[in-house]
Amino acid sequence: MPAARQSDTGDIFVAMAHPLRRRILRRMVEAGAETSPRELADDLLQPLSRLSYHVTILARCGAVELAGTTQVRGSTQHFYRPTVEDRWALLALETSADRPDGGGR
Repeated sequence: MPAARQSDTGDIFVAMAHPLRRRILRRMVEAGAETSPRELADDLLQPLSRLSYHVTILARCGAVELAGTTQVRGSTQHFYRPTVEDRWALLALETSADRPDGGGR
């Protein structure tokens, strides 16, 4: 497994600018495993097209990376893992106001 890289702070700000991207990142960090946009769409009750778009933005910002692919019924399913290591970003994911439970612990 390759080492996660420290993301550029500006890129992380872009990645976390949208509440759905924060929810996606939070879900991926909490899962602790490679996750596909299809799984995220089901978990977060969002259309697959919307989730795929935001995962693409997260990948461009360096907040997630492609971990692998699998062929499923004639299409390719992509799996991603989070690469966010910045302490402030991880803390922001834990306490973000867009959490359904009101944030924090």
